[in-house]
Amino acid sequence: MSGAVRLEGLGRWLVAGCATTMVVACILWNVEAPTRLGFAILPQQYMALQLGLALAICYLAFDARGGRRRAPGTVALLVALGCLGVLGYAALDFQWLLKEQFYRPWQITLVGTVVVLAVMEGIRRRTGWMLFSIVAAFLLYALLADRVPGRLIGKAVSPKGLVDYVGFDSSAVFSSPLAVGTMVVLLFVFFGQLLFAAGGGAFFTDLAMAAAGRSRGGSAKIAVIGSALFGAISGSAVSNVATTGVITIPLMQRGGYRARDAGAIEAVASTGGQLAPPIMGAAAFLMAEFLDIPYASVAAAALLPAVLYFLAVFVQVDLIAGRDRIAAAEADQRGVAEVLAQGWHFAVPFALLLAGLFWWRMDPEDSALLAAVAIAGLGFLRGYGDKRLTLRSLGQVFVDTGTGMVDLILVVAAAGFVIGVLNITGLGFALTLVLVDAVGGNLLLLLAMSAAICIVLGMGMPTSGVYVLLAALVAPALVEAGIGQLAAHLFILYFGMMSMITPPVALAAFAAAAISRDDPLMTGLAAMRVGWAAFILPFVFVATPALLMEGGWGAILRDFALTAVGVAAVTAGIVGFWSRRLGLAARARLTALGALALPLGAVPLAASAAAALAAALWAVKLSISDARRAQDRPAAEPGAGAPATRGGKG
Repeated sequence: MSGAVRLEGLGRWLVAGCATTMVVACILWNVEAPTRLGFAILPQQYMALQLGLALAICYLAFDARGGRRRAPGTVALLVALGCLGVLGYAALDFQWLLKEQFYRPWQITLVGTVVVLAVMEGIRRRTGWMLFSIVAAFLLYALLADRVPGRLIGKAVSPKGLVDYVGFDSSAVFSSPLAVGTMVVLLFVFFGQLLFAAGGGAFFTDLAMAAAGRSRGGSAKIAVIGSALFGAISGSAVSNVATTGVITIPLMQRGGYRARDAGAIEAVASTGGQLAPPIMGAAAFLMAEFLDIPYASVAAAALLPAVLYFLAVFVQVDLIAGRDRIAAAEADQRGVAEVLAQGWHFAVPFALLLAGLFWWRMDPEDSALLAAVAIAGLGFLRGYGDKRLTLRSLGQVFVDTGTGMVDLILVVAAAGFVIGVLNITGLGFALTLVLVDAVGGNLLLLLAMSAAICIVLGMGMPTSGVYVLLAALVAPALVEAGIGQLAAHLFILYFGMMSMITPPVALAAFAAAAISRDDPLMTGLAAMRVGWAAFILPFVFVATPALLMEGGWGAILRDFALTAVGVAAVTAGIVGFWSRRLGLAARARLTALGALALPLGAVPLAASAAAALAAALWAVKLSISDARRAQDRPAAEPGAGAPATRGGKG
């Protein structure tokens, strides 16, 4: 999501007014203020208002190249006011428009045309050509569907019929993605902005430093922990890199990590935050809406894969530190108790958030609002470092939340266009049949093909856009092939997010390379090595539903333990180090044992358990033998037991 927008003059006040109105409207909607005051307002009326405000901010604050303006020109001002005026009219008169929709009055065509053109240009400005091209291809298909050869032939739609449907209908632009974005995600972004304005970002970083800074490779462990904490709340892997990376990447470089590895570690950790509850880059709420299941079920299913993801990253940075003899981070650090003593109040809103979601069974938006009220109250009473909430900073939080939501609202609106095209042409059903038939019933081949499609389609797109697009295009084929719905949707989310670290368009890795000043492509390749587990874990949890909290606790703990041992063993084989450097034969042996330990289903469970036990025993044997060797080493030997501060380059 975009950061704070700074404008001058009239443009500044217009953007601030629109952004603040977005947040206030969301709060009023979620406390059911219209109903309590006796007004009957449709959800589509609320969504039309929010979309109009987002489009107005987009054209006021960002120029045609996507850069931030100092002040909007006359044309930009007219376009922004036109979008706000048309969608404001739609919000006010939506009930009449809905009643007359069958007769296709010119007012619906006007609204639909403005929505389609303004949203398409908006996503081009804010997300680039990739998403724009994909959505444009679907719109073009709808116009020419009856001329498409083969099994993808569909029902063609006239230009007027197309804009009437995708730009107005409740099954297209005003469908569940836009509803979740404007009603649920906006409040979580508001909570996150309040948290950081009150000093939560500094608290997370200090807590990570206190927890891991004194161990070997502490600078990288700080990056992993801090980015995981930050990324689980933020809505964008790239903004996570930009926010935490400016601190963690130089810290890792000073600690002895190569610039390439430092950038890769930050990119992988920041991307992983989008796969970890509670927010998952807004995908958790969208997934719950798509599958019509409680949000708590999605969060629970995503928990163990996220733990394994970060376990793989954490083990890798630790072993790289051991291999390259990278010492702890700076020694003058506060302890965990000291950091918690100063920032204990940040635990209160999180406790309320989790209690609301999992204990009191509140809706996600109500839980987020409760947590936001808590952090607002505590933020005025207690500060952290030089950060404390004030009336001025609270006002800026409203502005930053609104401007930060612009990208997401435009993306989910554009995703609504795709959903509309799939509905009106019948393309969704045809795509599922073509994909399933193309692999001839081979489930592994279907998964591999789906993974490749997810990575390609996800390139250059934000988390929510990746998920919504893939949920409409790829997930139905996986479900049709017999994969559980939740497993299928998490599978596409993982591989969609892997586009963030997979060249040639690896946005998170490229953002990290800009900070580390290393080659972007090589940083992306290094990120694939650091994040290797994310390319395997989706296959594991599809084959092993216990990792998604399905089944008894015995099976869940058993399969989690097997996967954890397998991930650690393969990681050691990739790095080439355990308690000492490993030769090629030892690396191959450890990698093979780790791969066999993964409960993929192709290997019998007994064989997986045996491989996991063998890998664990061998690792223990290596550690004991090296400990004895170090103990027997002559005390007078120069440099014995003293790790170097800087790392080697191998």
